[in-house]
Amino acid sequence: MKYLAWFIGILVTLVVIIYVIAFTPFGNGLVGPIVEGKIKEQTKLDSKLTTFKLTMSEIDIFLELNRNNTILVKGNYSPFSQAFNIAYRVRLDNLDSLKKLVGSPLQGKFHTDGQVKGDLKYMEVDGKSDVGQSDTVYHVELTDLNPTSIIAKIKDAKLSSLLYLGAQSQYASADINLDVNFKNIKPGEMDGDIVLKTKNGKINPILMKKDFNVTIPNTSFAMNLDAKLKGDNIDYNYDLSSNLFKILSSGNVVPQPLATDIKYSLNIKELAVLKPIIGTELRGAFKLKGTVKGTKEKLLASGSSDLGESDTKFEAVLKDFTPASVVASVKNLKLNKVLYMVNQPHYTDGIFSMDADISDAKSGSLKGKIVTTITKGLLDSKFLTKQYEFKSPMPRTTFNSTTTTMLNGNTIDTKVDFNSNILNLDIKQARFNMDDSSIKSDYLAKIPNLDKLFFVTGRHMKGAITANGELSKAKDLDLTVHTKVAGGNIDAKLHNDDFSADLKSVGTKGLLHMLIYPEIFQSTLNAKLNYNLAQSKGVFSGQVTDGNFVKNKTFDLIKQYTKFDMYRESFNGDIGANINKENILASLDLRSKQASVKTKDTKINSKTQKIDSDITIQAKKNTITAKIYGDINSPKVKVDLEKLIKSEAGEKIKTEINKFLKKLF
Repeated sequence: MKYLAWFIGILVTLVVIIYVIAFTPFGNGLVGPIVEGKIKEQTKLDSKLTTFKLTMSEIDIFLELNRNNTILVKGNYSPFSQAFNIAYRVRLDNLDSLKKLVGSPLQGKFHTDGQVKGDLKYMEVDGKSDVGQSDTVYHVELTDLNPTSIIAKIKDAKLSSLLYLGAQSQYASADINLDVNFKNIKPGEMDGDIVLKTKNGKINPILMKKDFNVTIPNTSFAMNLDAKLKGDNIDYNYDLSSNLFKILSSGNVVPQPLATDIKYSLNIKELAVLKPIIGTELRGAFKLKGTVKGTKEKLLASGSSDLGESDTKFEAVLKDFTPASVVASVKNLKLNKVLYMVNQPHYTDGIFSMDADISDAKSGSLKGKIVTTITKGLLDSKFLTKQYEFKSPMPRTTFNSTTTTMLNGNTIDTKVDFNSNILNLDIKQARFNMDDSSIKSDYLAKIPNLDKLFFVTGRHMKGAITANGELSKAKDLDLTVHTKVAGGNIDAKLHNDDFSADLKSVGTKGLLHMLIYPEIFQSTLNAKLNYNLAQSKGVFSGQVTDGNFVKNKTFDLIKQYTKFDMYRESFNGDIGANINKENILASLDLRSKQASVKTKDTKINSKTQKIDSDITIQAKKNTITAKIYGDINSPKVKVDLEKLIKSEAGEKIKTEINKFLKKLF
């Protein structure tokens, strides 16, 4: 009995101590500062417990989270039955200062008042709020601290105020009414409905212009949502309409496990209004409608659109929300409409069509075929000439193309047939590897009329040219070019910025004919060019063999007055040039048994089109020197006959040499 008395005494003492600490003014004075410290620690705010009163039946707490943000809790409770009837009042008049507490920026004010009554097994919360300048009332029922029923009415909430509350720009304004009536929100036993109505909606064109550089007309909108929830099913009707867009959707959704059977339609008169949402600037109108049916394991999405005034249809199968297969067709899409829609300049007109059948759309195991065609293609020559600063107008350019793409695992093989009145391009296989983003392709290019490239080259040319080779791009860029020119071959390679070319057995007369130069010299040219694109530096070196000059008045006069026939001479020699950006230092050394034509360190500036050259013609024992300078297209020539002829005949030779040298350069 002695020990029992001691035990009861200790227990009573502990109860008294707990009671004194927890439920008396003296104890509240001890506990209050501790609770306040914990609140400061958790909220990171300068909080104060202005009132802290806790008795066996009453609670009265007034908390200042910080300046102008307060929470009041006051009421009765029973610690034994765990029943309570408590009123609360929340006055947050300085939401800006609560960023650290909520983790996101807030602005403005938020007020709510209400009452919580019941016990821990079942309680009811009734309150009202002015959120978004609305008149809001709500009733929430909780069982075992889990919400089981919610009834709420939000009347005339202001969208602009809600945006401001969330620290968002007020891009739109509207009046919002929301009725939520959930008798039961337990998963699988849902019973209720939601009615949302938005009226008097307007988009702020000033902010749209300021923040997104999007100009839109005055835009009004309204929105309605009517959803009924029963068991696991949600039946809904939704529409959002304005003078610029209209969105409709209706059907049935089962959230868990997901199952859908819905219809949708989208009609946008001006895509620019979507920039704040999608972050991309689009323009023009767009229509889309279709259905979404199935489950998470197999979802079938189908639709049709008038994209670019086309007849576009698609059907996609998704498994676990990942595309499994896609069938799509695009008929008669207008390229100029799509360029306008994606806010691109008017590069071209044309009709685009596509048929795609992708039986496996999973990454790593792609299988399928895509065929695209472009007909009635017409480049905007006027725009391209201005855009790329061509020195002469780009000619009218028409084109069409057919592209066939095969998907196989992580490789994409494409065949291209492109035809235009300037260039024809055929690619048998362009292979793109999705694993390393590498590409390897053959090509065959045909230019039927070189003179149509004058807008690019700045030089008139004659004839046609065909080139073929391979292109590869992985870590390095490599390109090969093979072509036949003037009876010879040109083989070229590009490795990143390093370009090299071999000219083999090229006929100079044919080359001069193609370049529309005076055809004064016939020979065989073998040469090499090494050039770095990044540095714009390179070296050209070549040899000519079996060269003969064609009939010209200069050599006729030399023959007449010196009795030496330059035409009978067979010339061999070297030509070369060092290229440093626009500056070219060239040399020419043609030799025969009894004659020569030489120039060294000829200076040519390709940018200013200037030339400065000294040239020497040796005809047996007779020497003619000349200086050529000025505009390369019409140079000045100063001839010194020296000892050759100082007579009337010499003056005639001088005149013809002048003409000859102009042709030569």
